[in-house]
Amino acid sequence: MRGLIVGFLALVMLAGCSVESVYAPEEFVRSKAYHHNGPTRITLFTMINNSTGSGAHTSMMINASQRVIWDPAGSFAHKSIPERNDVVFGITPMVADVYTRYHARETFHVRVQELDVSPEVAEGIMRAAMEYGAAPRAQCALSTSSILAQFFPGNVKQGWYPKKLADGFQSVPGVTSRTLREYDSDDNSRVLENWDPSRLRAEKKAAAE
Repeated sequence: MRGLIVGFLALVMLAGCSVESVYAPEEFVRSKAYHHNGPTRITLFTMINNSTGSGAHTSMMINASQRVIWDPAGSFAHKSIPERNDVVFGITPMVADVYTRYHARETFHVRVQELDVSPEVAEGIMRAAMEYGAAPRAQCALSTSSILAQFFPGNVKQGWYPKKLADGFQSVPGVTSRTLREYDSDDNSRVLENWDPSRLRAEKKAAAE
């Protein structure tokens, strides 16, 4: 009987750690790669529940030789945006904006922390994110902190909690912090459903004329 129980628990644990791997084709990734002219920078996003104050999700935008978002076990996905194992490519200003608005809504706000780093550090963090693989559910902070702890030892410690990771990152000299609040519906799927890059470009062009 004990063996059956152990076997059942092992199956439950494996199910809880199941990972849906997404791996966009090389041609798609290359066609959408975006180089941002701003400083090489790490932007840590922490999504916080407005009712309880607890951390709900962690991700980070990395501006290195290209700009990507590490979104471990995240739900942000669109057919026009390539993703490989939780690394989202092609982070233009438009995509970066829709990403943050996707997470900020009436039930959650976003703590945005930025740190300018050397090109070598930015590239190293991006490479570590690409090599990490798809993160299991509920391990967004654990996976992100395990990456950042390699580059900021003594400030960032590996752990499970988004807010603790944010507090640790804040202790790194040079980090700036701001809060993003929006009050859209809790159904954030509409943000991506209504997002059409071609339409947005046309509207921007029309407004400039």
